[in-house]
Amino acid sequence: MTVSPASWVRDPAFARDQPFGPQTLPYGVVDAGDGPRVAVRLGDHALPLRSVAHDLGDVADLVSGSSLDPLLAATRVEWSALRARLVDLVAQTAPPTGATLVPLTDVRMALPFTVGDYVDFYSSRYHAENVGRIMRPDTDPLLPNWTHLPVGYHGRSGTVVVSGTDIERPDGQRRGSSGPQFGPSGRLDIEAEVGFVCGGPVARRVPTSSAAEHIFGVVLVNDWSARDIQGWEYQPLGPFLGKSFATSVSAWITPLDALAMARVPAADVGHPRLPYLVEDTPWGLDLRLVVEWNGTVVSRPRFSDMSYTCAQQLAHMTVNGATVRPGDLFASGTVSGPDKSRLGCFLELSWGGKEEITLADGVTRTFLEDGDEVVITATAPGEDGSVVGIAPVTGRVVPAV
Repeated sequence: MTVSPASWVRDPAFARDQPFGPQTLPYGVVDAGDGPRVAVRLGDHALPLRSVAHDLGDVADLVSGSSLDPLLAATRVEWSALRARLVDLVAQTAPPTGATLVPLTDVRMALPFTVGDYVDFYSSRYHAENVGRIMRPDTDPLLPNWTHLPVGYHGRSGTVVVSGTDIERPDGQRRGSSGPQFGPSGRLDIEAEVGFVCGGPVARRVPTSSAAEHIFGVVLVNDWSARDIQGWEYQPLGPFLGKSFATSVSAWITPLDALAMARVPAADVGHPRLPYLVEDTPWGLDLRLVVEWNGTVVSRPRFSDMSYTCAQQLAHMTVNGATVRPGDLFASGTVSGPDKSRLGCFLELSWGGKEEITLADGVTRTFLEDGDEVVITATAPGEDGSVVGIAPVTGRVVPAV
């Protein structure tokens, strides 16, 4: 992909060495006071696509409304056709008739699609082993099924919120010295994850070879977690109220097509795959995440460390006959690595609250306090040395009501 250096888009952030240059072109929904509109991000500006519909041909109707839902319901052929037209459009030396660039500072971001089913996986061996050692110190940290299947659970799609939404501290039951107690969580945590937004035709039993026909693009996910509520409730059926109160996602979806150069060999799970999880060439993604806590970088997880791929996760979640539909969302699980600099949640960074984390202003933390803000960003390698961005996911903790 080549883009003319004389592009009509006059924005220093719209460059190949910047995350949201012409190599990325993520989709979102913006509202500049005149209602929500589908847009593409060009550097630090948004281009509402309704304004250039005449240049988009027969795919214009897919992005002329107030949601990405019609685009997700289309096919990969149409997704690729739209992207090709946008690449040509931004490479022109003169702006298309009617094109209007809106500064991101002047818009409110909306959740860009209607979230259908939401599934969260648990696919980092490092994270699974660390959590096992913290929460089940007297047992094998890795349960026997983990090396055979991508462990996951069904989340609550109604509490998926767009980046920038405040996160209210949840109430719930937690273990006490003389029995269960009820009240606001005192061990509120984050989980830095990568999410996959599904599209294409409704399907059942999706083989690994067909995953790209049903994965439209990628977002960052913060799976907010109340560890004290989770620790009391999660046995024997797993996560429930400790997870379902809020999940934040990026406001912009980076198309899977933009990440072609970021594919890397998948990590070894340590056990042969069952046939339905086998891929001819298993691939992960070289996404470099950065986690900031009140402005201090506390971790740099790498998505290439994950042991199960998005294709294997999609195959597993549909192998029993369950459907995948446009708007379904599934998340990778916490992205963690082999050392403290690459851990993806504060449960691990503080080792269950035993080790304090010192921030740049000198304050110490183990878990989140009211007023704390977490920002997760990510980049990936693009074509010809460019940098592909995954839009940030941010959230600030507010007190329980």
